[in-house]
Amino acid sequence: MTSKEKVAALREEMQKNNVDAFIVYSADPHMSEYLPEEWQERAWLSGFLGSAGFVVITTNKAGLWTDGRYFTQAPIELAGSGIDLFKDGMEGTPNYIDWIISEIPANGKVAVNALATSHANWELLSQKLNAKNLTLVDSPLLKEVWKDRGTPSKNPIFVHPLDRAGKSVADKISAIRQKMEEQEVTVHVISSLDDVAWTLNLRGSDVESNPVFLGYVLITKNDAILFTDLEKMEVEARKQMDDSLVKMMPYEEFYHHLRTIRNENVLVSPNSNQSIFEALKTDNEFVKAAVPGNLMKAQKNETELEGFRKVMVRDGVAMVKFLYWLTHNAGKETMNEYSIGKKLREFRAAGENFVGESFGSIIGYKDNGAMMHYSAKSEGSKEVTNDASILVDSGGQYLEGTTDITRTLALGAVSEEFKTNSTLVLQGMIRLSMVKFPKGTRGVQLDAIARLPLWMNGKDYNHGTGHGVGSFMNVHEGPQNIRKDMNPQELLVGMVLSNEPGYYVEGEYGIRHENLFAVKESETTGSGTFYDFETLTFCPFFKDTIVKEILSEDEINWLNTYHKTCEEKLAPHLEGEVKDWFLDLVSPLQQN
Repeated sequence: MTSKEKVAALREEMQKNNVDAFIVYSADPHMSEYLPEEWQERAWLSGFLGSAGFVVITTNKAGLWTDGRYFTQAPIELAGSGIDLFKDGMEGTPNYIDWIISEIPANGKVAVNALATSHANWELLSQKLNAKNLTLVDSPLLKEVWKDRGTPSKNPIFVHPLDRAGKSVADKISAIRQKMEEQEVTVHVISSLDDVAWTLNLRGSDVESNPVFLGYVLITKNDAILFTDLEKMEVEARKQMDDSLVKMMPYEEFYHHLRTIRNENVLVSPNSNQSIFEALKTDNEFVKAAVPGNLMKAQKNETELEGFRKVMVRDGVAMVKFLYWLTHNAGKETMNEYSIGKKLREFRAAGENFVGESFGSIIGYKDNGAMMHYSAKSEGSKEVTNDASILVDSGGQYLEGTTDITRTLALGAVSEEFKTNSTLVLQGMIRLSMVKFPKGTRGVQLDAIARLPLWMNGKDYNHGTGHGVGSFMNVHEGPQNIRKDMNPQELLVGMVLSNEPGYYVEGEYGIRHENLFAVKESETTGSGTFYDFETLTFCPFFKDTIVKEILSEDEINWLNTYHKTCEEKLAPHLEGEVKDWFLDLVSPLQQN
């Protein structure tokens, strides 16, 4: 079926159920960003493969709302579907609920799948729809349309050992119970997959590129229960649960168990799915707040930080070998964006404890680099030669940690405009790397530092500057970030984030430079405690696209010091022509 045919089939189901509008969120029952195959409903229906966005289908119209990362990609993937693109966050784009209200008849009915709809979205929808005498219902209509969606994986659930986790399961549950006591709650539901895995020091592979497994955790004053597919639990994983006094129950029994809970104060995130709230709403009181373990997970302990440092050396060596191969073979042998991604994976896989990619590599040659989250397909990806720029955004999952790095380089002649813009992006990245800031600072207060060189030239980019990164966990992790949005979460010691400003010219090229760094304490003065960043990523930048006159003396000194550190960390693991090339790459950039 084509996307157009799928939408038509969905409309038939809507008509049978007297539904005037149906919303397909990009979500699963755990509100994951990256979804198990069987829950990729929006992608299946629309053909749009981005990680963010949702579709609204009415009886005669259809729209996809997504953010600036996908404004170039989405129209290509939506072509022929009959689904219009709504550029979320752009002036003139209607709020999707307001749009629905304007499109459906009086006393109309709007449907969602409550399992794949957050409570926060459900509440907002209900409030706005009810005010207009419209009804919101739980009606998972896609079940009748997408019949061959597959089944959950049977991949094993295994232990993430204490010598990598740095904190035991018992200690984590104890810390969570302490927070429960402070919030005067007696039951706590954990439904987000990374929080489930972190709490129990377990890992899996039910979601591509994310070492998580399908499961829920329920914690009370005296009990902790894991709901998952018990057949997938490795022997050591079962033993760890037994030793940690965590009971195990089948995944399918979770909602039935929730319905047996009465007269409790229940702590549950408003980002949990609506079906959880429906199962608990009888005779219980809700405390709607963030999962306490989410912030604990974000603040990496010293064991986890040391794991990052180890894998960054391993990943940096793989990146240097890959970049040498790419720069020396482009134009000499046949390659395309997809085959380049496979080759990069081979270099990483040669390293110790490599598990897989941390996300699908973004390899964008020429104008494809302007698609911020471009994904090259095995069929039809662009041939790569040696006459333009290429953007390579990739990462690895290793047993000790997770990596995410972007390098943009010239494989041939590029314009002076490209070099200038590339330098402005690098300048923003360097400035953010150098910043010192007082305790209590939020990411939004630092975002402008990375953007300022571009802003001063009337330029900007439509994505965040930084996201949190997990420890052998999801490459996108909250609650912290660095972006324009007013996120109240302050940056805390141990948080790992990306630093990735960019600039994109649609139809021509894209530029992004990215390292990971960790928040650390810098000093305490009469004005209070100050933090700064420890750069974790080790991989050189290409000096042939740097306009050094743009950079200040301090910025050039930072770059030279960074390259000296890369040499110290990576050179012992390189040899021959690759090492000679690398040493030239990290040689000092001379002052103006």
